[in-house]
Amino acid sequence: MNKKMQPKTLPGFMELLPNEQILFNKMRETIQKSYEKYGFLPLDTPIIEDANVLLAKAGGETEKQIYRFEKGENDLALRFDLTVPLAKYVTEYYDKLNFPFKRYQIGKVYRGEKPQRGRYREFYQCDVDIIGDGKLSIINDGEIPSIIYNTFKSLGFDDFTICINNRKILNGLFNSLELEEDASEILRIIDKIDKIGIDNVKNELLKSVEKEKVETIIKFICIDGDNDSKIKSLEELNIDNEVFQEGLDELKQVIKFVKIFGVPENNFKIDLTIARGLDYYTGTVYETFLDKYRNLGSVCSGGRYDNLTEYYTDRKMPGVGISIGLSRLFFQLVDNNIISAEKECISDVLVVSMTDEYEACAEVARKLRDNNLNVQINIEEQKLGKKFRYADNINVKYVIIMGEDEVKNNVVTLKNMITGEQNTINIEEAVKLIKE
Repeated sequence: MNKKMQPKTLPGFMELLPNEQILFNKMRETIQKSYEKYGFLPLDTPIIEDANVLLAKAGGETEKQIYRFEKGENDLALRFDLTVPLAKYVTEYYDKLNFPFKRYQIGKVYRGEKPQRGRYREFYQCDVDIIGDGKLSIINDGEIPSIIYNTFKSLGFDDFTICINNRKILNGLFNSLELEEDASEILRIIDKIDKIGIDNVKNELLKSVEKEKVETIIKFICIDGDNDSKIKSLEELNIDNEVFQEGLDELKQVIKFVKIFGVPENNFKIDLTIARGLDYYTGTVYETFLDKYRNLGSVCSGGRYDNLTEYYTDRKMPGVGISIGLSRLFFQLVDNNIISAEKECISDVLVVSMTDEYEACAEVARKLRDNNLNVQINIEEQKLGKKFRYADNINVKYVIIMGEDEVKNNVVTLKNMITGEQNTINIEEAVKLIKE
């Protein structure tokens, strides 16, 4: 007797039960509709790319996490994000695209990192980016929070905050303090403020930065108040640095248009501690947090970058975009009981047979589908009670019963599984009741 193989899913790969998958798909479709509402075009790049093209920008930890393999003479790799394939795409099809190019992509990416709870090796990213040809208006940066707001409202959330900053303000501050070479390390320490607190941030900075300069940095990141007050406080710092002033002007423009695009004041704020994307983002940066579940970390992040395609062409192509890590977000929401995958059914009606005249069941199912209804058919040799239990288990609202009398009189018996109401009617009346 052959030994059976033990079936198991690889660590770091997510598989869901049908009711969970239905909920996951609804979230994905909601995000897609939100992106399309803002005029973003769909894009789907290959999961497998030429490794040399895909890894043109990679290095360090990223390159270590790449799934790379050879097939024949081809050196191949699985995409590790959706941004590098976008850069390749706009370079390759530059002459066929209209700029600014607005695209969304929802797809799987792969990273061979150590799997943890809620962190996967295969996971869905939901990205939008606006790419300019040579230049890109800062007003686009002001519209991005509106996209985030509409998306999370559509997902059913009310209490969330979109945190906004500008890397030029941070860089200008460090330039004015002659700390350019230490900027990455300082930002790394600042980025830990939620975990270790302001006092520990100060103590860590004092290990390598002069006390007077640390005081200026702490004063900067502790600027408080509403958005207008923060901008005023930034102006009152009187930092005589061109990069700082450029970043401040951009931040003013972004905040102005965030308001014009209709994002409520309680759903966005200037957060001068946001320091994400040290080696990538060059201007506006965003991080989004669920207010009651800040411990989940940022659920949507992104920002402005100077040149998307620098590794593929000399054309300067600035952009701004955001990304939602859907797989991680879904896991966190379910794991923290913020959402629940209840019994779901994608069928409007279940057709069951009480006779062996299955042709009638097939005919009824066809007519219902012709009326744009989702129909499941059960023609197994089972007692009616078992078929009703099946209907309950899959949570379908209506059952159509086809017995000898129904077949003979060209009618159907429609049962509402919620109310228990049952009527013998013609197919047209059944369609009307089901659609109500």
